[in-house]
Amino acid sequence: MKLPDALNCFFALMLFSAAAPDLAQEPARSVTGSPEQAPEDQSKMQTKKFGLVVHGGAGTIDRSKMTLEREREYRVGLERALAAGYEILKRGGSSLDATEAAVRVLEDDPHFNAGKGAVFTSAGTNELDAAVMDGKTLKAGAVAAIKHIKNPVSLARLVMEKSGHVMMDGEGAEAFAQENGVELLPDQKYFYTQERWDALQKIKTAEKHRTGHAGKAFVITDQDRHGTVGAVALDQNGDLAAATSTGGTTNKRPGRVGDSPVIGAGTYANNATCAVSATGDGEYFIRATVAHDVSALMEYRGMSLKEAAQTVLEKVAKLGGAGGLIAIDLQGNIALPFNTSGMYRGYVDPNGKFVVEIYK
Repeated sequence: MKLPDALNCFFALMLFSAAAPDLAQEPARSVTGSPEQAPEDQSKMQTKKFGLVVHGGAGTIDRSKMTLEREREYRVGLERALAAGYEILKRGGSSLDATEAAVRVLEDDPHFNAGKGAVFTSAGTNELDAAVMDGKTLKAGAVAAIKHIKNPVSLARLVMEKSGHVMMDGEGAEAFAQENGVELLPDQKYFYTQERWDALQKIKTAEKHRTGHAGKAFVITDQDRHGTVGAVALDQNGDLAAATSTGGTTNKRPGRVGDSPVIGAGTYANNATCAVSATGDGEYFIRATVAHDVSALMEYRGMSLKEAAQTVLEKVAKLGGAGGLIAIDLQGNIALPFNTSGMYRGYVDPNGKFVVEIYK
């Protein structure tokens, strides 16, 4: 679905030089000034690269069951997230602010498995995880198994900036939130969506029938099982950042923590290499140290971003895991590999146009 012409025209006027997939990287062009113009003045006039990529999870609705209306809703959600982050970047704002803003939009959208649209545990509760990482300082913050916070990604950032820790969970994380003026939800009604509740019942019913070897067969899709949201960005100062948020997996045991809040597994950013946000079967992404591995292959093996991302995802597949990731490097190149039927994803192309995709 294309954005309204007026919005496209607006963004077309904004210079955006983060490279899109499969687009050739052009060398930076210097600005020629008058003979008296100092080199440092010329440098200030050169194009500053910045870029943004978002994902709404590798767990997608089966293509045969995706209606035009549902597809439109998912695309609009991704476009809103892109708009929130891109607006910050084009004004010269930080990559950390941009990724947090984009993820907050997705957390507030019940179509995605994070925040408002979080899936249910086997106990019928909601437990949310999130993380952020600053590629400039290598500082990071994460929260896990929290139950009463509308926007976990913002609490993860608060942990990074105010706690002196990297990861906090459960009641301790929520007590820290209250101490810092974050309002807790009185109960979990805010997170309830009929679609997520039905997915839990479907999986529980399927488990019973598998045990009894009889009855109706239930097809459990990626959409029913899991999902995540995330964003990675490069700002005009050359700083990278990553943010990830999730409700986990449907029917998970209470207390289970996936890869999203694990720094180096589901979330990682390093100005020397790239920023990564992953989505999929969390246990496998933890075992494969996915997000950091992409960075390590670039730093120590000299791989391109695209090659490193694909190599790591293949390692996950060999372990038996499925999913995908989004990544951006310090030159603004991006990668969006996945090995599932689809992955909700989007980026802004070099002309300022929003590109949103779901299936291969």
